[in-house]
Amino acid sequence: MKHVDEWREPKLLRALADRIAREATRPWTLLEVCGGQTHAFVRFGLLDLLPPTITMIHGPGCPVCVTPLEVLEHARRIALRPEVILCTYGDMLRVPGVHGDLLSARSEGADVRIVSSPLEALDVARRSPERAVVFLAVGFETTAPATAALIELADREALTNLHVLSAHVRVPPALDALFASNSVDVDVDVNVDVDVDVEAHANANVDVDANVDVDASTNASTSTSDTTPTDPNTPCIDGLLAAGHVCTIEGTDVYAPLAERFGIPIVVTGFEPVDLLRGVLACVRRLERGEAGVENAYARIVRPEGNPLARAAVERVFSVADVPWRGFGVLPGGGLAIRERFAAHDATRRFALRGSVGADEPIREPTSCRAADVLRGRLRPLDCPELGRRCTPETPLGAPMVSSEGACAAYFSRRSAHA
Repeated sequence: MKHVDEWREPKLLRALADRIAREATRPWTLLEVCGGQTHAFVRFGLLDLLPPTITMIHGPGCPVCVTPLEVLEHARRIALRPEVILCTYGDMLRVPGVHGDLLSARSEGADVRIVSSPLEALDVARRSPERAVVFLAVGFETTAPATAALIELADREALTNLHVLSAHVRVPPALDALFASNSVDVDVDVNVDVDVDVEAHANANVDVDANVDVDASTNASTSTSDTTPTDPNTPCIDGLLAAGHVCTIEGTDVYAPLAERFGIPIVVTGFEPVDLLRGVLACVRRLERGEAGVENAYARIVRPEGNPLARAAVERVFSVADVPWRGFGVLPGGGLAIRERFAAHDATRRFALRGSVGADEPIREPTSCRAADVLRGRLRPLDCPELGRRCTPETPLGAPMVSSEGACAAYFSRRSAHA
């Protein structure tokens, strides 16, 4: 399957859904942690294709959504300085902060510019040597290599007016916190990484038995254990669909400790409808066999070692740091901080940013927005009383309604189909 349409073939999707329905002999709850996957599940009606035995939970898969109010307020205050040009991705402009968003800051005179790549901020810095150019960097491990390249290029060219306000975060620590609140620890054996040969199915017609089966052979296996939620508001998660783009950079081995500690199957999954249902099927099969471990159902893109060059660039520029996530609080190892070697390009040092926006201004999430519950899987967007009422893309109460990867935005656009 080399073309997009073939990854959205209705006949194959129905065959996959039928196979899932036949093989899921008991209810299973699966978590996905990628906004792109969330939108694909909703946009293509995949949730309606899944049998009643399968419940999908949408986790903290939107980096814009997990960016804490503290960072947003720092960015807004920096942008309002007359000597600053603030560059960032378009999703960030309308995320509500403590005293408004970046779009309102622009209406107050701030020079806020939308870029589609960090390297565009480099061009701005080259053309405006008299201004301080700040790039608000947001994203998971997927986008961190591009930010690292920006900082290294600025350092190489001695662009002392280019600074980065880093809000890069790492997915595994958030999953660790989520699973820890979801279940008690279990004792499992060491698991192996399993690659699924998706391309083997590429050129054949749809045949459920021949083409939908996922090769789940392994030389070691573990048994999942029934889990008891330690947080009564957190759904009991049986398996995880890991985001393919994060694993493209980080590889698959990074998830093995999570699978081992919590005794769950983790399936690396792509973004097209066929990818997603194959990921669900692979996860269900492992659950039905009682096997934990990491399985790669996106082998046409993801390699076990990830992208060594990209990982090396990130390691040169960033160090792992304890950072706050919206909905989670401070997560040990949950983000990336710019190394001392590149301190000249660190906006937190350049503008002497403190850990909060001021003792007289405590950071509190607005009670009107339940983004934290959505990000932790405690609340389906459709069950939020504000969805489509007080909270719309034009008048968002929180980031999940604004971001192109936000779960609330996905359900708002298709809410009539899933009501």
